[in-house]
Amino acid sequence: MLDWLKNNAMAARDKLTTEVGKYKNKEFMEAVVSGCALVAAADGEISSAEKLKMSGFIKSSNELKVFDMNKVIATFNNACEKFEFDEQIGRAEALAVVGKIRGKPEQARLLVRVCIAIGASDGNFDDQEKGVCRLLCAELGLTPSDFDL
Repeated sequence: MLDWLKNNAMAARDKLTTEVGKYKNKEFMEAVVSGCALVAAADGEISSAEKLKMSGFIKSSNELKVFDMNKVIATFNNACEKFEFDEQIGRAEALAVVGKIRGKPEQARLLVRVCIAIGASDGNFDDQEKGVCRLLCAELGLTPSDFDL
């Protein structure tokens, strides 16, 4: 049973990586990274530890490894700086970037799935992180229940 779960989890992760690779473009990368920043800021603050954790996740993420890591990290840090300056400005700007892929349903769905994976990466996908993912769904015109949110 444990082997079955492990194999299915690995297959799902491989599929997600393959799907992200289909959309290897700057607009999609920026949207995904902005979604990551929103998840990191779910509790209202992005601590140094969260930045390190999120940067580490981005560097090691199979889903995001298709992008130039220097650009991904620079984009993430830029988004985090906006949150640190003002939470509402950071949130608004991140949602504006995410909104650029509205009308591209495959990319939008994939962004939400990546953000869910990031939120759950520490083993605890909490209510605040789920709320951010529901907000992403609203911004992208998706139905949260399609993602068990």
